[in-house]
Amino acid sequence: MEELKEKTVDLADHVEDLATTFYQLTVVNLTKKATNVISGAVVVFTICLLTLFVLIFAGFALAWWLAEVFNNTAIGFLLTSGLFLLILLLIVLLRKATIFPFIRNIIVRKLYD
Repeated sequence: MEELKEKTVDLADHVEDLATTFYQLTVVNLTKKATNVISGAVVVFTICLLTLFVLIFAGFALAWWLAEVFNNTAIGFLLTSGLFLLILLLIVLLRKATIFPFIRNIIVRKLYD
């Protein structure tokens, strides 16, 4: 009978160790996934910010070039803003069919990476 009590105590200790190890493994996995998502978000934010600067300077360059071509500054800037408005309209129209699934797939891929 004493031997059975000793075995149950050992079994309880092993179950406790197993539960602690499982908890620690879960914390490590969640931390890894969280850091992957956060680091990905920081990279995407930086890329978006730099892309914004590139688009701003490219827009000004295009506007000044068109202004020289048409000999009218207003027309150059108006045509450039029309081009950006057309791109914005395309993005708004395609957001549900193309853009949202693309972003969702990137996030899911980061979570399961």
